[in-house]
Amino acid sequence: MLGRFKHEGFQMMLVAIITAIAGEFKYTPFSGEVFRIALGASAFLLCLLLMRHLPYVYTGIITGITVLLFRTAEDSIFSAGMFSLSGSLKIHLSAALYYITYGIAMSRIQEKWHEFHPFLLGACFSAIDIASNAVELFARTLIFDTPFKYLEHWMILTVSAVVRSYFVVGIYSSVTISQMRVLHSEQQKRIEQMLNTNSGLYGEVFYLQKSMDTIEQITAKSHNLYEKVNGSGLKSYSRTILEITQQIHEVKKDSQRILAGLLKLFDRDIASEMRLAEVIEFAVKSNRGYSAMLGKEIEFHCELRTDYMTNHYIPLLTVLNNLVANAVEAIEVQGKILIRAYEQGDMTVLIVSDTGTGIAEQARGMIFEPGFTTKFNQEGFAATGIGLSHVRDIVHALGGDIHLQSGEQTSQTTFIITLPTDTLKKGA
Repeated sequence: MLGRFKHEGFQMMLVAIITAIAGEFKYTPFSGEVFRIALGASAFLLCLLLMRHLPYVYTGIITGITVLLFRTAEDSIFSAGMFSLSGSLKIHLSAALYYITYGIAMSRIQEKWHEFHPFLLGACFSAIDIASNAVELFARTLIFDTPFKYLEHWMILTVSAVVRSYFVVGIYSSVTISQMRVLHSEQQKRIEQMLNTNSGLYGEVFYLQKSMDTIEQITAKSHNLYEKVNGSGLKSYSRTILEITQQIHEVKKDSQRILAGLLKLFDRDIASEMRLAEVIEFAVKSNRGYSAMLGKEIEFHCELRTDYMTNHYIPLLTVLNNLVANAVEAIEVQGKILIRAYEQGDMTVLIVSDTGTGIAEQARGMIFEPGFTTKFNQEGFAATGIGLSHVRDIVHALGGDIHLQSGEQTSQTTFIITLPTDTLKKGA
């Protein structure tokens, strides 16, 4: 608590000093008077808007006292031969009252002003400025017995209050918009990271779920085999088969625990649905960075003739990410990748095409087989991506199909995905 007061105290002193210095950029609207219209009021208001957590009343009091002492010290330096401490304090006391009144008035709307429309906000600040000027002029009237009863005086004060209040509101709005843009940019980066993570996890989860289905089938077959062997009187063999069945069941339980852990990692609060165009945009953006990391110069092009909301954006992004990443890896140094999307009847067609090294004719019939890959690292180990067989399985799970376009140039690869539009569309 003490540290907080020290921190706020430092900030209030900073506001006071800035206001006092800004107050020296001024003009005096009334000839023969020390009353001034300066940038101090604008600086004070802007600081209050940017530091909404400060106690406005105390900030106004500290600023008023600081302005009073600052101007008195200024008089002692520049009017040394004619300086009078009491006279200088008397002259500048009304200015201190201006900031004290301003701080008190601002505290009355401190909890609400950020909800106001900028036009209404400028009107409120103008009224506070005029009221504070009225207090200052009233104090000056009492001190110097020089009443301000001329209409032009109040016209000048009113116009000045309105101009500088709306000027500060404009600056504050610009700062706020800039902050919102930065925040939006950071949120976009987080969403991109979460989407890439989730699409990667989706492929692993899909593969694990498929493996668990296979394990379930093996367990059932193994147990049936045990019953047959045990019924035939081969006890030693049946016991071995039962042990194998139990071990398979343990593997299944371990897989279930791993699957539950992976599902917890999904950030389901990113969005309930996304537009198809956004899914493609994310796939292109992430793989553009991937191509740059590999030192390749690749042009990405998108031709979208359809767009709609879908809540299947994670599996779609998983499929597109893998196909586009494969395309990036297939291009040696320079090339182009084209992604197209359009509707054909009741199907949505997605096409990923690249100008890479292509796929050999003898390998085209095997690319969707489990374990098939054309990519090996320097040690001779196969690539560890989810593979085209799992891409195909994800597409099939959505009720669609994927195939490699035939009859094309060997230096070009084109994958065509067809998916039921009603399945993809939001609410379908």
